[in-house]
Amino acid sequence: MDLKFIKDKKILVTGGLGFIGSNFIIKLLQEKNDFEIINVDAELFGSNPYNLDVIKNSEKYEFVKGNITNKNLMTKLVSKCDSIVNFAAETFVDRSIKDANPFLVSNIRGAFTLMDIAAKQNKRIVQISTDEVFGSLASTTATEDSKFNPSSPYAATKAAAELLANSYSVTYDSDIIITRCSNNFGPKQFPEKLIPKIIILAEQNKKIPIYGNGKNIRDWIFVEDHCEAVLASLLKGKSGQSYNIAADNEIDNISIVTKILEIMNKSQDLIEFVEDRPGHDQRYSMNSAKISKELGWKMQTKFEDGLEKTISWYMENPQIWKNLDSNIFESTPWKVSN
Repeated sequence: MDLKFIKDKKILVTGGLGFIGSNFIIKLLQEKNDFEIINVDAELFGSNPYNLDVIKNSEKYEFVKGNITNKNLMTKLVSKCDSIVNFAAETFVDRSIKDANPFLVSNIRGAFTLMDIAAKQNKRIVQISTDEVFGSLASTTATEDSKFNPSSPYAATKAAAELLANSYSVTYDSDIIITRCSNNFGPKQFPEKLIPKIIILAEQNKKIPIYGNGKNIRDWIFVEDHCEAVLASLLKGKSGQSYNIAADNEIDNISIVTKILEIMNKSQDLIEFVEDRPGHDQRYSMNSAKISKELGWKMQTKFEDGLEKTISWYMENPQIWKNLDSNIFESTPWKVSN
């Protein structure tokens, strides 16, 4: 697809106050300079207006508080834009184990609402998905054609959204692209996720809970590299296609903790092994050859460099985490009462 398709156009970004969405918006407005953004976010758990402080006064940026399940609002906003990137989602697996309903509402109903409106208005939509739809892989690596085998309620809702996207592509010839990414890390990630949680607890010399034996493996990608891949998919992706976004950087959890403690010059004695999460997948792995070959995307950030940047950001922005509810740092959050 020619870059002229969206150059100097307006994009509706959903969930733009969250981790990946805010990084995506900043990248477009500060580095690309060819776009206008409408950001719609319900300001629910995980949203943080501070994430976009650096661009909130930009003439090319507009914020609208709202939920993607609101059909009337979304119809109005989609009509003002040329394309949609749907980052809005409930994403924390542990919370989906405790209560799956919010995940069904946002990740399935919300995605359906956007897809249906985009189809009727003939607008391109990029549906952001996850490597978790493929489930745990003992030794193989998933391609775009691998079968789904989601383990958690979260992963199941993302797989369901993908099936909806495919149905709209086939039945209505909708202009839909799916991107699946491996584990993101970087600045602005909500502190309940593994890497920021380790950093924040280590800085306070508090025990760092590690599920099970710590040998669960994830492929870690710096958030800015993910954002570049999403942009490439939006601009150059082929309608009806899916693209895996991976870093080829598989590391187990205990190695992540050890590395962060070394960088921060903290004691390894802070590590505390706790009860494993129910249904905890052992390993995720994806092949991203397709997006590299067809769209020219390549990962740019080495894991160690990204980790250094991430640690520095949390140390320089303590206001993000110092006054958070202590439940955020619970060792077994799926058991915590509301």
